[in-house]
Amino acid sequence: MSQNRRGPRSPLITFTKMHGLGNDFMVIDAISQPFRLRPEMIRTLADRHFGVGFDQLLVVEPPGQPDVDFRYRIFNSDGSEVEQCGNGARCFARFVRDRRLTNKKVIRVQTAKGVIELRLVKDGLVAVDMGVPELEPAAIPFVADSRQHTYPVRVGEQTVTLSAVSMGNPHGVLLVDDVDTAPVATLGPALESHTCFPARANIGFLQIVDRGHARLRVFERGSGETLACGSGACAAVVAGRLRGLLDERVEVRLPGGPLIIEWRGDGAPVMMEGPATSVFEGQLRLPAEPASRGRRQRRPADNKRKSETKRPPEGRGRSRQRSRVSAEAGPARD
Repeated sequence: MSQNRRGPRSPLITFTKMHGLGNDFMVIDAISQPFRLRPEMIRTLADRHFGVGFDQLLVVEPPGQPDVDFRYRIFNSDGSEVEQCGNGARCFARFVRDRRLTNKKVIRVQTAKGVIELRLVKDGLVAVDMGVPELEPAAIPFVADSRQHTYPVRVGEQTVTLSAVSMGNPHGVLLVDDVDTAPVATLGPALESHTCFPARANIGFLQIVDRGHARLRVFERGSGETLACGSGACAAVVAGRLRGLLDERVEVRLPGGPLIIEWRGDGAPVMMEGPATSVFEGQLRLPAEPASRGRRQRRPADNKRKSETKRPPEGRGRSRQRSRVSAEAGPARD
């Protein structure tokens, strides 16, 4: 009988595919199963031809502080970890309820930019308290001498006017006459990585229909244009309100469908309400971690040197009790 020379197989990972108005996600429960992904593996899984396909990967972790229910981590399709995702937050709330990780209707989750509150409401909708928008340039971050409602930004041979807002992640919002003809494909990437946004930004193209209705397209940081962007819709309403163009409660229609956004003004949190849909569940086997360089397989002659092998330091492995997910992501980008 020939021996199997291949190493042990990596475990199966269970995941759920979800979407919020077409902004789609791969969601993984990292509480009940061990999980580790490198950025290059996230990029492979995000590929719509060779992987699962998604705009972002959402990971449910145990809480890192006593007053929250879960930790919420978000990775873009390029493998980078980001701070916030409104559509993802709604899917997160639906996921933890459907998987019976909680029976609460009001769920507090820890993000990279603070705690947000998720509330399950009627007709399967989820309301999200997205927190108070940040308008100070240094905190967005945005390069400007002082806080303004709008800023002129030079892009190539033209100057555009935009609002800069952080909803836990940076946004630039431009006012356009018609989102259908807006230069999303050209201005989107140019402004996403513009020097005025040191951490890069999501770029929204906002069309005002009337004081209670708006249309929006968003070029997302690290993902490109998506069918919907919850934090982008929130930033757009804040920008429109600051210009005096929108009421407190606005229906924002994105290519994937509508969201209801409410903002009462300075110092108030932005409230977002919209759907979250499960598409399917699946399992996949991730490739094993690459062997460490310099490590060689033990030969029979090595057995007599067994006693010389160093034991691992006391306590190794305890960190897995805190969190069972790790991704070696680079600087925060969307």
